[in-house]
Amino acid sequence: MAEWTTFPNAPITEALLDIRVQLPEDVNLAQLATFYDSVKERYPNKRERLSWQGGMKLTPTGDVEVIQSQGGPDGYLLTSSDGKQIVQVRLDAFTSNRLRPYDRWETFRDEARDLWELYVKVAQPKQITRTALRYINRIEIPLPMRDFKDYILTVPEIAAELPQGLAKYLMQLVIPVPEIPATAIITEAMEPAAEPTKVPLIFDIDVFSSKVFEVKDGEWWQVFEKLRDLKNNIFFRSITDKTKELFQ
Repeated sequence: MAEWTTFPNAPITEALLDIRVQLPEDVNLAQLATFYDSVKERYPNKRERLSWQGGMKLTPTGDVEVIQSQGGPDGYLLTSSDGKQIVQVRLDAFTSNRLRPYDRWETFRDEARDLWELYVKVAQPKQITRTALRYINRIEIPLPMRDFKDYILTVPEIAAELPQGLAKYLMQLVIPVPEIPATAIITEAMEPAAEPTKVPLIFDIDVFSSKVFEVKDGEWWQVFEKLRDLKNNIFFRSITDKTKELFQ
């Protein structure tokens, strides 16, 4: 396993570990609610989580038909007293979130694994259908700046004959990684500057595997180690030494 630098001022604003599951048909919200009893001292704040879906479709006559929104409660969202640690227990998934400040992978992973074991006792999932890690980074690039590539190597390129100034951009890349197997979704976006001396850049890395596992197969946790290495490989291969200095 590769060794990665731990920065004292890491740009991570949120880290998520997500496990999608198939639950027995008889598991309901009332059963999920009992998860709170096991963690209420660590996660005292509890609220219902709502999920809604809607959309539009094109009819054979060419008209646009609005699909009525459907949904409702699908689980619970529990938060620590300081609001930095969040766990979501849902009828289709388990998610552990960590907001800034982020400590290190081992701390984040072990907390998620402990909470997952409690979720398994309550929800009794039949299968794991998707495993994912998502890290949202906010990199504050100092101004004046000559070129984005002085800080980040994966950026949109403007045709040479066009004006080269860039006030805003949003870019997303979807990269298959068959050897894991996994998929990486890289999203970059410029945020409005809160101060004239810096430009905030969101560097969002979402890596996931849709390989199906039985819950009792403990080896599937190793997929998260591979996803973490993939996430780090994307991050460290995308930034420059100049960027690393910002995190010291």
